[in-house]
Amino acid sequence: MGFFSKIKEGLKKTRDNVVGQIDSMLKSFKKIDEELFEELEELLVMGDVGVPTAEKICAELRTRVKKEGITDPEKINDLLCEITADLLTGNQELHISTKPSVILVIGVNGVGKTTTIGKLANDLRNRGKRVTLAAADTFRAAAIDQLQVWAERSGSDIVKQNEGSDPAAVVYDAISSAKAKGSDVIICDTAGRLHNKKHLMDELAKINRIIDRELPDADKEILLVLDATTGQNAVNQAVEFRKATGITGIVLTKLDGTAKGGVVLAIRDGLDIPVKYIGVGEQIDDLQPFEPKDFAKALFDRGE
Repeated sequence: MGFFSKIKEGLKKTRDNVVGQIDSMLKSFKKIDEELFEELEELLVMGDVGVPTAEKICAELRTRVKKEGITDPEKINDLLCEITADLLTGNQELHISTKPSVILVIGVNGVGKTTTIGKLANDLRNRGKRVTLAAADTFRAAAIDQLQVWAERSGSDIVKQNEGSDPAAVVYDAISSAKAKGSDVIICDTAGRLHNKKHLMDELAKINRIIDRELPDADKEILLVLDATTGQNAVNQAVEFRKATGITGIVLTKLDGTAKGGVVLAIRDGLDIPVKYIGVGEQIDDLQPFEPKDFAKALFDRGE
C-alpha cells in the first residue's frame, strides 16, 4: 500500500463520520448563506476540531467564498481542504541535522509511546541513519523489555539499565555510547506518570540538563505522543505536558482506530504545536511523517 493510500485508509473513520456529515449538509443547501456556515461550524466542533479552530476555519471560508465569488455549496469541500492544509502547514519536519541529534519522547502510559519509538527508529534506519535508543522509562520493566524488542526489529543500538535506575543516568550513558559508535540520532524513552506532575517535571528537567550539557550544540526534538482516540483529552494532555517541558512536535497515534482525527487541527492551531508523525496502523511502517496536504486531501476525499 502506497504512502497516500495508507493515510487515506487510516482516516476512513474520521472521514466517514466528520466529512461525511459535512458533505451531506452541503448537499442539502441550495445557496451559501450564514445558516450554512453555522451548521458547518457545529459539525467541525462535533468532529473534535475545537471551537476556536472551527471558528477560524469558517471565518477564512467566508472570506474566500466572498473573494472568489463562489455560490455553489458543493465547492466548499475543496476550499475546506485547502484551508485545512494551510492551517496544518509549518515546521512539521524533524530537525535532526546534527550528529548526533536527540529526540526525547514523552507521553502518558498507554498512548503507544514505546511502540512509536520503535517505529520512529525503523523510519530513521530506513533513511540510512544509525540510531541509539535510550531506555529511560526505568519505572516499568516492561518498557525496557519492549524497547529491547523494538531495537532488534529496527536494527538500532540500545542503552539500558535495571528497573528503577536513574533515567538521566541512562540518557548520559546513551549519549556516551552514541558518540563512541557514531550514531546519527539518539531516541530517549521516558516515564509517563502525568498524575505526579512535580516528579515528571523534575525528571524531564534533569534529562534535559544532561542533554544540554553533553550535547550543547545538538538538534533536539521533544515529541509528545498522543492517542487520537481520546479526542479532546489529547489536547488537555498536551496542555499539561507543555507546562512540564517544551514540546517541539506531536506524534498522533491510533488515527486508524478513531473518528476523532479532527483533533489534529485542534492541536496544531489551538496549541501552535506542529504534528510531525501520525500512526495509521499496527505495522512497523505505519508511522508516517506528517504531510499536511496529503492529510487534508485524504480527509476530504470523496472517492469520486
